[in-house]
Amino acid sequence: MNFLSKIVLLLALVSLVACSGGSSSVRKSKKQGDSKHAAEVNVQLAIGYIKRGQMDVARDKLDKAIADDPKYVPAYTTMAALMEMMEDSAKAEEFYKKALDVDEKNSDLLNNYGTFLCKYNKIDEAIEQFNKALANKFYETPERTHANMGYCLMVAEKPDYALAEKHLRKALKVNPNMESALLAMGELGIETRRFLMARAYMQRYHGRMKPSASSLWYQIQAEKALGDEKYFVKLSRDLLKYFPDSPEAKKLMELSSK
Repeated sequence: MNFLSKIVLLLALVSLVACSGGSSSVRKSKKQGDSKHAAEVNVQLAIGYIKRGQMDVARDKLDKAIADDPKYVPAYTTMAALMEMMEDSAKAEEFYKKALDVDEKNSDLLNNYGTFLCKYNKIDEAIEQFNKALANKFYETPERTHANMGYCLMVAEKPDYALAEKHLRKALKVNPNMESALLAMGELGIETRRFLMARAYMQRYHGRMKPSASSLWYQIQAEKALGDEKYFVKLSRDLLKYFPDSPEAKKLMELSSK
């Protein structure tokens, strides 16, 4: 699966609470408001350029956004996403850290940074960021972090499947249809040889969402282990038909040749 490797790099912009000023600083507040607006506009322009593949122009707009308002977090997070798209993970991490320098308790930002770290196998550091995000009792979408932490614990050098399952179940309790959590539970079922569980979660997934190569592969393995030849064949055909060039299709061919 590796839903973290498919993370959407154009992260949702983090909303900031504008600081209110007293009556004696109306002119200063207006200037600050203008600066923030300019930063917002440049970030939106940068996102448009990124979508069109004009990365250098996008970077220039983000540099201007940061210069306009050095405390505007979305400028840093969008720059981090851009750097990752340009395969410069060191620079991406640098901009995540700069964003956290501005807003170190922002749970969405901590979750995104933790997801980034996990993607690059910095598991312990990622878990630390996830825990910081969850420590915020006002965090509005903790299920996202529970799902990401669960998967991160699964891909660690020494996987903690029990703790991973705990977090994934917390995510699904809040959002029973969370795609990433359902896929992770399917994978966890395969990894822990609980094939009925893997089948159940993939059936839930396929009942609500379009099959993916990963979801088909997990259920194929479950059906083979459970001895259901009918569904094994049907799902195998679907995988080869719709995802013939996928790594999962290659694994299926290797499995079938044994």
